[in-house]
Amino acid sequence: MTSQPTADPRGAVETVFRIESPRIVAAVARVVRDIGIAEELAQDALVAALEQWPRDGVPDNPGAWLMTTARRRAVDLVRRGENYARKLAEIGRTLDSTVLPVEPAGPDDIDDDLLRLVFTTCHPVLSTEARIALTLRLLGGLTTAEIARAFLVPEPTVAQRIVRAKRTLATRNVAFEVPYGADREARLGSVLDVIYLIFNEGYAATAGDDLLRPSLCEDALRLARVLSALMPKEPEVHGLTALLEFQASRLAARTGPDGEPVLLKDQNRRRWNRMLIARGIEALARTDTAGTPGPYTLQAAIAACHAHAYRYEETDWKSIATLYALLAARAPSPVVELNRAVAVSMAEGPAEALEIVDALGAGPALRDYHLLPSVRGDLLHRLGRTAEASAEFARAASLTRNERERELLLRRAAQSG
Repeated sequence: MTSQPTADPRGAVETVFRIESPRIVAAVARVVRDIGIAEELAQDALVAALEQWPRDGVPDNPGAWLMTTARRRAVDLVRRGENYARKLAEIGRTLDSTVLPVEPAGPDDIDDDLLRLVFTTCHPVLSTEARIALTLRLLGGLTTAEIARAFLVPEPTVAQRIVRAKRTLATRNVAFEVPYGADREARLGSVLDVIYLIFNEGYAATAGDDLLRPSLCEDALRLARVLSALMPKEPEVHGLTALLEFQASRLAARTGPDGEPVLLKDQNRRRWNRMLIARGIEALARTDTAGTPGPYTLQAAIAACHAHAYRYEETDWKSIATLYALLAARAPSPVVELNRAVAVSMAEGPAEALEIVDALGAGPALRDYHLLPSVRGDLLHRLGRTAEASAEFARAASLTRNERERELLLRRAAQSG
């Protein structure tokens, strides 16, 4: 059944397609076993909608219309193939069972397809940059231009990454499936890391004129929520979702009226989104397990400590320092150790933390990481060593590629000098 023509059918098509495209591509990929072809067929369905909806009106169930159109074209493509019989055997179904009714067969089937797509776009055969680009393209619904703008790289670069990623998956015969056992555990880490990297780029942009890119945070959080629904028994999936909910709750308070960064201690906590905090607490509760908590669960627990403090002075820094120590043991890294130093400085004092930071500075891992001299500058300032602090803030400003952070660090350098 089709409704009367709407005032903006093209806008309706584009909106519905952006929302439904991940599920459409996932469902079609199960039939054709090729992500590149699946995306082309989904685009064909979009073109058909752009041709028909302005004339006939927007269907009552536009998502189902797009899904059915794309999957019918997938069946036609398989039927026309010279190796149709072989492909049917591989897929393990008959043609009759492949052709779907107008309505989707069921949400469980679609969710299974979507889960396969998540694991495929984040396959280890792809580089991290390719995984991010392909995940945002197929699961986030972003255009190539939007991805390029978000990560400040040329559009042709992103386009090449996506094309190469699809080609790699096809030539390496990567199975469109959800892995199990040890392989699943290894691949899940890659999936979570990609979503986390996408969120982080939105939460603290590596370069450019803006500190935040909220749309990237929204895309990553949406992906995490989808994964949580698809994998309810995986504690770390809920841990990542909880972490992103907590972090996203602070976005509105992280910048001032002119986009300038606002430090955690200066943030107006009434601007923190309490609904997202509640969602974070709920997601964190789902991570309860008899085993050792994973890295994302520990980071979520740290974020929860901040969320529970209605004033900066009420922050439970001792618990945060303890959690960072557990995180450092579970997933050791120089960045984790630097964050632990910040917590130690608040729980035990800047002198104790300075020893940790100086030990990190003696190694090569964080030599060009702007937050190392930034943290060191803060510790020196609190110890009254203002001239040294000013030099550290200036050095941090020279290392960052984000203009907003550079302005803040230069201002702190001037105030300490």
